[in-house]
Amino acid sequence: MKKHLIIGLLAWASFSEAQSLDSLKSHVTFSAYAELFYTYDFNEPANHSRQSFLYSYNRHNEVNLNLGLIKVAYQDHRMRANLALMAGTYTQDNMSAEQDALKYINEANIGIKIAKDKNVWIDAGIMPSHIGWESAIGKDNTNLTRSLAAENSPYFETGAKISYTSDNGRWMLSGLVLNGWQRIAKTEGNQSLSFGHQVIYKPNDRITLNSSSFIGNDQPKDDKKMRYFHDLYGSFQLTDAFSAIIGFDIGAEQKSKHSKQYNLWYTPNILMRYQIDDQWALAGRLEYYSDKNGVIIKTHTPNGFQTYGYSLNLDYLIFKNVILRTEARGFTSKDAVFVKNEEHQQGNFFITTSLAAWF
Repeated sequence: MKKHLIIGLLAWASFSEAQSLDSLKSHVTFSAYAELFYTYDFNEPANHSRQSFLYSYNRHNEVNLNLGLIKVAYQDHRMRANLALMAGTYTQDNMSAEQDALKYINEANIGIKIAKDKNVWIDAGIMPSHIGWESAIGKDNTNLTRSLAAENSPYFETGAKISYTSDNGRWMLSGLVLNGWQRIAKTEGNQSLSFGHQVIYKPNDRITLNSSSFIGNDQPKDDKKMRYFHDLYGSFQLTDAFSAIIGFDIGAEQKSKHSKQYNLWYTPNILMRYQIDDQWALAGRLEYYSDKNGVIIKTHTPNGFQTYGYSLNLDYLIFKNVILRTEARGFTSKDAVFVKNEEHQQGNFFITTSLAAWF
């Protein structure tokens, strides 16, 4: 009898463990993403490193990895968590200011649902930025390369946020407390917190309207300068084949500590995409970036960075999880801010090809 009881208990334990593992597997997902690229910059930088204000696909005349990413995510009805590690030139360029142990973390966050009957969450950790219409994941963006707006505003953020999504999914509202402007570790000597908000409204399945902000100081205490930034965009599925994004970012930062005068920068964007068929698509972008006083992009020229950008790309979906993209892109600036053969000039033109795969 005792022997049968022990065997029964062991069998029950094995059954319970199997159930627990099955339950865990149903809540955990693994994913990976890799994007190789080749860029030819007609200004031919000798060191193969391109513009200081670009952080993606920023190597000339070499095949390289823009972003390699592995991610594990957990989600149930009351908890969610994400951990993603990354490598590539995107990592080198965007994480250069971070401590060595943090440079390869793309995401590390945990969320708790705090309302039983409403979709209210508190998330904390390293998270994708709440600002902008483009992300680091190339396949998810309208164009191959990132806009000047995306490259020069946060891709990621560290802090905590509380968010609410309406029952019908049309509204999402969040408030954030952050370590700074695209920071994991705070700037040495910085003793202030930063704040942000996001409001997303989806009146129907074809329109998304977004308003996001950042308020804070990203400098050491002795050189404190308040920065105010607002990101506004609309995403429109105009027909089954044609979509567009219209965006406008504007920022202001104190000229000096306690100053009542501010340096301004802004950037309007229009992005368009036409899906030719199930495999082929065309996309284009028109943009302008004005930063006369060098708050974000420093040029040390009389008119600062006042630059028009234009691009056109062709996409080919090889398989359902593999895409080949090619883009031609150019910049034209008011001042001679680009370098070719050790001479400054007003223009820059380059062609980029990428091959991305994911599962």
